[in-house]
Parts: sequence; C-alpha cells; structure tokens
Amino acid sequence: MMSRYFLFVIYSIGLTASAHAVAGQYTVETIADRLDYPWSVAFLPSGDILVTELSGNLRRISDGEISNPIDNVPPVFRLSQGGLFDVALDPDFTSNQTLYLSYATGDGDHNGTVVSQARLEGNKLTDVKEIFSATPKKYAPLHYGGRLAWTLNGNLLVTTGDGFDFREKAQDLSTHFGKTIELPIHAPNAPMPFSQAPLVLSYGHRNPQGLAVSKTGTIYQHEHGPRGGDEVNVITAGANYGWPAITYGIDYNGAYVSPFTEHPNMTQPLHIWVPSIAPSGLMIYEGAMFPEWHGDLFIGALVDEEVRRLDMNNGQVVGETREFPEVQSRVRDIREAPDGSIYILTDGNPGSIVRIAR
Repeated sequence: MMSRYFLFVIYSIGLTASAHAVAGQYTVETIADRLDYPWSVAFLPSGDILVTELSGNLRRISDGEISNPIDNVPPVFRLSQGGLFDVALDPDFTSNQTLYLSYATGDGDHNGTVVSQARLEGNKLTDVKEIFSATPKKYAPLHYGGRLAWTLNGNLLVTTGDGFDFREKAQDLSTHFGKTIELPIHAPNAPMPFSQAPLVLSYGHRNPQGLAVSKTGTIYQHEHGPRGGDEVNVITAGANYGWPAITYGIDYNGAYVSPFTEHPNMTQPLHIWVPSIAPSGLMIYEGAMFPEWHGDLFIGALVDEEVRRLDMNNGQVVGETREFPEVQSRVRDIREAPDGSIYILTDGNPGSIVRIAR
C-alpha cells in the first residue's frame, strides 16, 4: 500500500489554457436559458433536444423554444442533491420511441436512485415502468450518482453514489452503494462478474457523475472525491476502485478517510485532481467538427466553473487544458451533438444550454 505521506510522488500534468480559446476558432451560442438546474440532454432524431431539470421537469427544446414540462414524468424526490438526473434514448429510439430516466425517489427517511423506462409520444410519456431501484434506501439526500450510458451491446450503465453517510457500503457487494450497474436491456445474457450481485459491473466508487462509452467500447467514468481525490477511471468488469479504503482526498473536516492511496487488489485511477474540481458530466469527443480533439475527454467542473479537456494518447492522459473560457459558470454536463458540436449545461436557476461550434 502507498501511504498518502508519499503523495508528492504522484505526477501532475501542467494545466494550461487552450490555444483554441482564440477568438474566431469557434462560436458560442446560447441555445436555451431560464432552465431550473439543467442536468442532462439527449438529442432526438428530429433535431429537437430533451433536457432534464433537477426539479423534476423533462422539457423539449425546438428551434430555441422551451416546451412546457412533458407530461407523466415520474415524481422525484427533490431535496439537496436529489431530483431528476439523466435522460438516455434507447439505441433503437427511432423505431420504439423508448427513453430512460434516472432520478431520486422516496422521502427524507428512505430515498435512493431509480431508473425508469418510458415511451415518448408527443409531449407526454407513456408506458412508464420502473426497471431499477437502488437498495438499501438511505436518509441523506446526497450522493446519488445517476449517470446513464449505453454499452456497445445495448445494455444500460447506471452509476450510484455511496449515499454520503454510507461510504463503507461502497465495498459491500450486497448493496448498490458506490457501484456501476449494468441493466440487461438488449443483451440480457451478457456475462457479469459477480454471481452474488448480478447487476454490479464495478464497485468502490464515491459519487460518480460522469460516464461515457467510446466507439470502441471503453467505459470512462469520473467521480467526486471529498476534499481532493476526484478521479477519472477506466471501468472494467469486476474491478474494485477502492473507495473508501484508498483515496487521494481527505475528509471535509481535514481528517484522513484512509492513510492509503493504493492497494494490490484495487484499481488506480487514470487521472486525479487535488484539490477537487467537482467534476460533473463527461464527454469523449469523437466527432468531425474538432478533429484535433478526437478521443480527448471533456469534463465539466462545478467548483472551478469551467470545462477541462484531458488530452489522450494511447489511453493515457498526456495533458490537461481549460477550454471555452466564455462559459464562466458551474458546468453540470457536456455532450457531443450528432453534428459534432459541443453542448454545455450550466448549473443553476437560471441555468442554460450553450453550443460550441465552428
């Protein structure tokens, strides 16, 4: 095990301002504003955009016009970090109009992360069905995870947080605290690593709020550390990512969560931030509009109120830059649109959706 007293040997990559932040290299356009803590977006085949609001609203944006809330969205538990989180379109959405929502449900004594499936028909949801509910329930309205992403074989990945006051349970496979969950949507017979926990793909996470799958199938995930120790991880089936047994962060009161930063049976992060940037939203850029960024990771920063880009080379982080200084706000999510432009969601009420394009 490595003690945190030797933390200074961990390399750090020099953080620079991007050369692409020169005026004229890209355009910045506000697509929508006056949103209530927007959390996620999905791009419909029609060109419209779905956006979730933490308050529990799902809205459609068409030609810059924000719709009234879509009807029949499941009720959410809205308190502190709880609310409506991610929206993901089924890979066969064009033919089945099916989407998935993650959100907090319950009350102040018993709440947790839930995923529901529904069909989008006009401005309402039909055939709403809960397909996952994290157990056990918790009392703290914190650390839900809640990100969604599709595997290449069509199963739905879901992140769950450690519930804040239940961090030791991230190491317990009998609970859903601090896990990456794989829901068998289109590949029900896909092999899973734990017979005793058939939905768990990986464990030992704190509060993962960034999740993306590359076109080659690599799963990237990032999670909030406490004071320091935010991580980017490459998720592999059956891996233990260590929280809270190993961490590069300390507790909010200054005490050690653990004296160790590594363990032989626990997976090291691909990248860390000390101090924390509070990462939220994760995009692997694979479009054509910005070919110089192909394969790079983009991460929203809530605390630092910016976008970070990790320069990737052969699966390793070789540089880090601040991008899009025009967006000076807490960044909740970042997505690549079908045309290769980049959409950024700013966190707040009012929050906004900003498009970066050439």
